Amino acid sequence: MIRIGNASGFYGDRFTAWREMLDGGDLDVLTGDYLAELTMLILARDRLRDPDLGYAKTFLRQLETCLGTALDSGVRIVTNAGGLNPAGLAAAIEKLAHRLGLPTQVGYVEGDTIQRPDALSANAYLGAFGIAACLEAGADVVVTGRVTDASLVVGPAIARYGWGRDDLDELAGATVAGHLVECGAQVTGGNFSFFTELPDGGHRPGFPIVEVHSDGSSVVTKHPGTGGAVTVETVTAQLLYEIGGPAYLGPDVVTRLDSVTLRPDGPDRVRVAGVRGTPPPPTLKVGVNNLGGFRNSMTFVLCGLDIEAKAALVRGQVEEAVGKDGLEFTLARTDHPDAADTEAASALLHVHLRDGDKARAGRAFSAAAVELALASYPGCTLTTLPGDATPYGVFTADAVPQDAVAHVAVLPGGERVPIAPPIRTAPATRDESSPGGEAAVDGPTRRGALGEVVGARSGDKGGDANLGVWARTDAGYAWLRTWLTVERLAELVPETAPLTVRRYELPNLRAVNFVIEGLLGAGVAASTRFDPQAKALGELLRARVVDLPTAASR
Repeated sequence: MIRIGNASGFYGDRFTAWREMLDGGDLDVLTGDYLAELTMLILARDRLRDPDLGYAKTFLRQLETCLGTALDSGVRIVTNAGGLNPAGLAAAIEKLAHRLGLPTQVGYVEGDTIQRPDALSANAYLGAFGIAACLEAGADVVVTGRVTDASLVVGPAIARYGWGRDDLDELAGATVAGHLVECGAQVTGGNFSFFTELPDGGHRPGFPIVEVHSDGSSVVTKHPGTGGAVTVETVTAQLLYEIGGPAYLGPDVVTRLDSVTLRPDGPDRVRVAGVRGTPPPPTLKVGVNNLGGFRNSMTFVLCGLDIEAKAALVRGQVEEAVGKDGLEFTLARTDHPDAADTEAASALLHVHLRDGDKARAGRAFSAAAVELALASYPGCTLTTLPGDATPYGVFTADAVPQDAVAHVAVLPGGERVPIAPPIRTAPATRDESSPGGEAAVDGPTRRGALGEVVGARSGDKGGDANLGVWARTDAGYAWLRTWLTVERLAELVPETAPLTVRRYELPNLRAVNFVIEGLLGAGVAASTRFDPQAKALGELLRARVVDLPTAASR
């Protein structure tokens, strides 16, 4: 098997993780995932200011602390920290290695950039074969731009086992392995619904390792002595993160998530097997970022009685001052009746303005809000000072033919090797949504929080959100799969009611996954939602009090 660790799940993850993973035990490859839809926008703005930027600068500082250790121990490094400028990061790594006196073979993958004159950035999600080509040529470090997150693991596995384009089950198995470790500590107990049950209470989970075998099966684990835990449930939680239907589309393979089986394989070890793959689609996903305009926000504190009337007064006054276009008001009823202190007695009125005119969204708006301080509702106060507007981005997804992209592996010696697209493809089809049905509950029930018997993991995909819910027992799943319908979700989380919601069942995981279209508007960077990335959506659902079948309790 090939032993692949991951030391970064996003741009801003634990700085010391690279050092911890290299010092903690044996590895063959260490990966780092830095890219998300929001990150690509940040890097695009960086490159506007300086064409030599566009990559994750943090990675260079991390690499400086551990490049020598990686080379001495024979651990190869694969990262997508190249962002919008993989050639620039590769050159910076070579310069760093020269300064440190460490001969280092650096390869990189390019070709994801799509020319869109009307876009701030547009990047295709490339596959894993370019990474494999760099490793096969002897690269110690491989840098990519926008590849799929799982490709950071699939590429090394291809290089180790020589898989070809038709080894679909193997590629699918490695894709699952890559998806499980791509978000770092989320698979070892981070952001886990039942964190209080972890050995250390979830204090400092270690980063994950996946042992990938030649048939595509794998074992998820971590270094001995690190925090958190690897259990079937922590792995289930991550498997449900940011997915859609059972057909998980990728540039090299379509992975059938409904074929995945998980079972314990010893302490802090979970075996992943049975994964099946089908030919990839003929197109690649393209992430497109544009500047959407400018935005600003002010928050009014409404204390005591007549909360709704106070909010209505502010709304009328702000609209009269700056006009209605682009305004959004959200009243958070955080107030409690008969409260003994001001904070407990107060609600929050969040006022957002988005506009193409920076001046209107800037001081003109925030000053108009502040000017109400002595001329509005009783007890008027704000949590924010007047400030300028900030630009925001809009993310959209597009597609291009696989053969329209010049996927290239630039080997350590400088040779440029074109990576041919897959020969065999199949049109992408959307899995049918499963409505579920009314559960027939035999036996007694009790009132309790839904989260007493189920876990959840939620996240963002552009303007959509996913919400994966899993049961802890077979009896719990028998109830969950029929009880938690789209209609029931709308009752429990009313903001989903007017939206299109797709629902999928994953029996092997005792799970149901919802895709909530448009919940995040034009994407994370543009969202004014209190939870803009839908990270807390699962915990909101778990906190709802419902009638729980006693038989479903653990």
